[in-house]
Amino acid sequence: MHSPERLKGIGAFVAVAEAGSFAAAAERLHLTGSAVGKAIARLESRLGTRLFERTTRRLELTDAGTAFLRVCTRVLSELEEAEHVLAHEGDEPTGRIRIDLPVTFGRLQVMPRMLPFLHRHPGLQAVISFTDRFVDVVDEGIDVGVRIGGPDQWPATLAHAYLGHERKVFCASPSYLAAHGTPHSLDALTPHAAIVYAKPDGTASPWLIRHGDGPLERHAPEARLVLASAEAQVDAVASGFGITQLPTWLIGDHLTDGRLVAILPQHDTEGLPMHVVWPRARQWLPKVSALVDYLGNALEGTIAP
Repeated sequence: MHSPERLKGIGAFVAVAEAGSFAAAAERLHLTGSAVGKAIARLESRLGTRLFERTTRRLELTDAGTAFLRVCTRVLSELEEAEHVLAHEGDEPTGRIRIDLPVTFGRLQVMPRMLPFLHRHPGLQAVISFTDRFVDVVDEGIDVGVRIGGPDQWPATLAHAYLGHERKVFCASPSYLAAHGTPHSLDALTPHAAIVYAKPDGTASPWLIRHGDGPLERHAPEARLVLASAEAQVDAVASGFGITQLPTWLIGDHLTDGRLVAILPQHDTEGLPMHVVWPRARQWLPKVSALVDYLGNALEGTIAP
């Protein structure tokens, strides 16, 4: 059970921090300066730390005050949204929604499925970013994200829904295999031109190998070409440059129409897991819950066809 005392003084604190003085905050809150000062003093006493550095000339936030302001601003914003939701319960999802997607998977697989959802809910204003770096969903104000891979343990502030694992296959173009032969074992890959993905630091990402029911192994081939773009990998392998390992969600059409040929099927392997993620504090918002449910259904079957 949360004590109501925890909320006392937060409004006054945020008002003082934003206004820059007790007098200006008091005017904004329609209180006396003395009342605002006492509210801040009680809050500091309860927290056991100073939130402001006071001098005769200015009022500044301490480091603790800056950190507390960030949390309080988010809490008050979420309370305001909660009131809006209760006032419009059952209404269409509306308002601004921030979405973060992996660059290639987001563009190729999520966006074509996202647009019908946005057409269906014209009251939504979607702000969509595409990043492959680690994104702290809560700190960066993301409402809903799609993540490839993830921590062993998700933070308690983050809710997540499992979408499935990638399936990775080795592949090459028909012209490359006609010119260089088709390898039928991992050892036979050695003399072939390897195309691999570049990690953010520029080093080559290893291929994932599984032998039967054994554990997943990482193999670092002698790469002929290292690319920091999965789509560039597809272009390179389709042009006959060499052999690579890619997820089926990325090359499904190429395999279907014959531009690429899957090889070494005995070494098809499970890749990284995928999740839809969202801040737990926002899951009751209609815009968040509607999008989470929609993506869970819309992306089913796209990850490992």
